[in-house]
Amino acid sequence: MESVRGQRVARVDAPTLSRQLAGYPHTLIDIGTGDGRFVRHVAAAWPGYFAIGVDSCAANLRERSRQTPPNALYLVASAHALPPELARCATHLTINFPWGSLLAGLLDGDSAVLAQLTAVAGPGALLEVRLNGGALAEAGWALAPGMAQVQHGLARAGFVLRAPVSLGADALRACPTTWAHRLAFGRDPRALYLRGTAPAGPRVVAARPDGARAPPGGRGSRPPLDSAGVVRHGLTQWTGPPRSVTGFRGRPGTVGQV
Repeated sequence: MESVRGQRVARVDAPTLSRQLAGYPHTLIDIGTGDGRFVRHVAAAWPGYFAIGVDSCAANLRERSRQTPPNALYLVASAHALPPELARCATHLTINFPWGSLLAGLLDGDSAVLAQLTAVAGPGALLEVRLNGGALAEAGWALAPGMAQVQHGLARAGFVLRAPVSLGADALRACPTTWAHRLAFGRDPRALYLRGTAPAGPRVVAARPDGARAPPGGRGSRPPLDSAGVVRHGLTQWTGPPRSVTGFRGRPGTVGQV
């Protein structure tokens, strides 16, 4: 697999990756990492994590990867064909504000994308997905139906999911991604957050029986679960942590009041 550090491109094989991961109790893989800001933040803030950012565009990764912490790695790969060396590596899997082919794959329930996600997720790995209204609108979906469609595909792949949570501007500002900050200060800050866990074992994701695309949508330690609370939003009422897993003021996955 191909890694990026500034202008340098290098090959990373399975033994090299294994040596890099040694000594880290948790591995985060951020799919569609964009400029890699999220990965660099996690690696710098949480030394017990080895953080891996994956994006299909090497140019996106060059700036942030110039000063990569020792517990971070940036890889060039598509979500449709993740490196096999990453199989079962992730204890924490994130997809932050996807767009383009990654978002389309999630909306369509693309068996290739779903199979790749389950392939890199270790048993019971934490999954976090953040979707924004603008990207879904460009794909022909309203926010709530779009999230419901993504949920359906992930559940079919075996992920056990909680109900989604609405993200406000404060939660977006607390989330250390470039796109979250743009949304927080932009015209359309609507976003939803989804949390779940990966299946306990390998799972085969069946293709849609008709082979068709989905129709438009109607216009240092592993993060603990927090104490119970209630968050209401447009989709449903969610009984879960009052500290939503939306940003990073504490441990990854337990931050930001919604």
